[in-house]
Amino acid sequence: QVQLVESGGGLVQAGGSLRLSCAASGRTFSMYAMGWFRQALGKEREFVAAISRSGGNTRYADSVKGRFTIARDNAKNTVYLQMNSLKPEDTAVYYCAADRLVLGTTAVAAEYDYWGQGTQVTVSS
Repeated sequence: QVQLVESGGGLVQAGGSLRLSCAASGRTFSMYAMGWFRQALGKEREFVAAISRSGGNTRYADSVKGRFTIARDNAKNTVYLQMNSLKPEDTAVYYCAADRLVLGTTAVAAEYDYWGQGTQVTVSS
């Protein structure tokens, strides 16, 4: 089992940047594909980005492609989401998730086994 703790959220003006971190417990972090999802108030949770176990493969939602970058440091048991050129519509609670079965990446929330508690990102206009 793995526990995930997100950090780095906050309030930022449109056009600004934030970097989210997700720290994982346990020694087997490199065995999990990781993903970031977000949920805005009154909306369903949506996929943002995913990264494979080694970090060699990544996947992004069209809405964030070119602005967000997912990365991982297996030595530090941490996955990151660098968010640039933020827009008010990026406002949401951001969650990281771990998938122990997928060999590459997946955008399907139901395929992830473990979830963090989330961190709030608010982008003001």
